[in-house]
Amino acid sequence: MNKTVSSPVPGIVCAPTAEKLPRAGLLALAMTGFVAMLTEILPAGLLPQISEGLRVSDAMGGQLMTVFSLGSLLTAIPLTAATRGWRRRSVLLLAIIGFLIFNTVTALSTSYPLTLIARFLAGVAAGLAWGLLAGYARRMVNAPLQGQAMAIAMVGVPLALSLGMPLGTSVGTMVGWRCTFGIISGLTLALVFWVLLKVPDYPGQEADQRMPIREVFRTPGVRPVLIVILAWMLAHNILYTYIVPFLASAGLTSRVDVVLLVFGIASLLGIWLVGLLVNRWLRLLVMSSLGTFALVAAVLQIGGTVPMVVYLSVAVWGLTFGGAPTLLQTASADTAGENSDVAQSMVVTAWNLAIAGGGLVGGLLLVTNGVASFPWILLALLLAALVVVWLAKEHGFRLGPRDSTR
Repeated sequence: MNKTVSSPVPGIVCAPTAEKLPRAGLLALAMTGFVAMLTEILPAGLLPQISEGLRVSDAMGGQLMTVFSLGSLLTAIPLTAATRGWRRRSVLLLAIIGFLIFNTVTALSTSYPLTLIARFLAGVAAGLAWGLLAGYARRMVNAPLQGQAMAIAMVGVPLALSLGMPLGTSVGTMVGWRCTFGIISGLTLALVFWVLLKVPDYPGQEADQRMPIREVFRTPGVRPVLIVILAWMLAHNILYTYIVPFLASAGLTSRVDVVLLVFGIASLLGIWLVGLLVNRWLRLLVMSSLGTFALVAAVLQIGGTVPMVVYLSVAVWGLTFGGAPTLLQTASADTAGENSDVAQSMVVTAWNLAIAGGGLVGGLLLVTNGVASFPWILLALLLAALVVVWLAKEHGFRLGPRDSTR
């Protein structure tokens, strides 16, 4: 927070010094997000090795992803609500230690049922963590720096997608998937001490301050934000989940790694830009991101078979996606105020529904109409989200700067 400095001249007080971002603490939150995201997505890159190691089919091995999402989906809201009165750092450490324990079990287990249970419980830990990070980052700074603080705290997501996933897959291929999960556990153990040293502790909510979950859901603006998350992330996950078959029409199947690297680098640029601009232009950034992604969908419909068009489209898509977690969680937290942790757990639930829905809807479209139908569905979802943002001028995606909001 801002500090007042005493003047060497008696009776005179200097103006407050400029607040500095607590980068070490915020980066610890970012590392928590990195571990959570990498824990979720890593089995996709190591599916053949994991399936062989557990002596199951690839289809059965793929359920390690499903049960993780199910753990977050089912428990994020009730678990966040149940821990609202706890000290915040204690809850954060509980989630991190959950990753440590359940990733270690995954690394050591030779039993498929036991591994499924560990993955489900890791998903529970992730749901709790995602419900905390945004509110924690906001609490560590004054309102004018909240956008930048959240951008730093959320940087772990694109880093896990763009760097963690390919690196983890490469390591797992060379030394084994169990070793990779063991490495993640080692990083998580170091993270426990990092949090203890650099992340400040805050009290939980008093009992008389805790709004019932249904009332948080009814808070003006919360539902528009959740609808936008569902539509935007459903569009994103339809394309991201089935990016390999989509790239086949452009002859880029063998260059998936390069395409995803382009996406990841553009995402990092997007989160940096949003961090700089979110306090003054949140509504405009959301609308421009949705509108630009819709334009990308239209371009892919016309020129999705041309490699250069695909590369440029993926770069712009990544740019619009990188700042999405910061934008949407900022809008949710601003709307919910003191009940932002519960609202964030609803964001987690909506996000996981979109992930599951992306796999389901994309799969159905792939079987029935092929990848050529993807851009049209994306366009419809993104335009619907734009309409919701446009209508939510007073609550959810308010006009004007948000510097004075908490």
